[in-house]
Amino acid sequence: MKRQRQDDRGHPGRDASRPGHAAAPPGEGEAYARPKRSLGQNFLSDPNIAAKIVAALAIAATDTVIEIGPGRGALTPLILAAGPGSYLALEKDRDLAARLARERPGAAVAMIDALRLDWRRLDRLERVKVVGNLPYNIASPLLWDLCAGATRLARGVFMVQHEVARRLAASPGGREYGALSAWVQSFARVDYLFKVPPTVFRPQPKVDSAVVAVTPVPAGERPEDPAGLAELLKLLFSMRRKQLGTILKGRLDAAALAWLAERDVSGRNRPEDLSPRQLSGLAMLLKKRPGS
Repeated sequence: MKRQRQDDRGHPGRDASRPGHAAAPPGEGEAYARPKRSLGQNFLSDPNIAAKIVAALAIAATDTVIEIGPGRGALTPLILAAGPGSYLALEKDRDLAARLARERPGAAVAMIDALRLDWRRLDRLERVKVVGNLPYNIASPLLWDLCAGATRLARGVFMVQHEVARRLAASPGGREYGALSAWVQSFARVDYLFKVPPTVFRPQPKVDSAVVAVTPVPAGERPEDPAGLAELLKLLFSMRRKQLGTILKGRLDAAALAWLAERDVSGRNRPEDLSPRQLSGLAMLLKKRPGS
């Protein structure tokens, strides 16, 4: 798939114009096949950037590390050298998966599409950390699902399109803050780490990338009704320039307006004015209202 523009709801839009990026060439062995545009492959070629990404993961001997899209293995040897308790690579490309397993005998490799993975399965493991250079066309939906599904995730470090990184870490009140921001931040703290130029990839994408770190919030701070929150976010941010009173006409009774007022919010506010916690609370409130 070509790179797709991400919309405010955390899912791909319909514009498919630029590639994403996978991982990087080790520069050894037989020649690699040409990058597959269908998989959004742009391979990281700068060892310093690779080292910074792995360092940000803070790998310990008790960790299980899962790498999404190792590609040509820019991060893999650095991850293994850090000495995690176990390591698993998820690679959709059959050729790259087979080569990685052959060249890195210490690596467990699963040929799988990470978008199809049930991230709740990670809860069976202790100290899971996830890392990856994510193709642009899967970054938003993958992080949307991973942050909500993996309740025992210890840390994640991801390379994504720069504009997506800014939205992931955006604060309420700005244009970059949207459904993706509010959803992910309802489950995790997002830290923007550093920007990455196109020149460190082969072939070069047409846009900048950035690395973000994701640290889950305690279980007691997660949304009580994730499905209701997702529905509300998609509704609100599909009409983000309208006021809450207009979008939720007929659903904000006196009690709901009083609840909002206690939080310095009114029907005149727009969706981007509300924090993730306020949006989660509003979703629960509306769920309890008659007719909701």
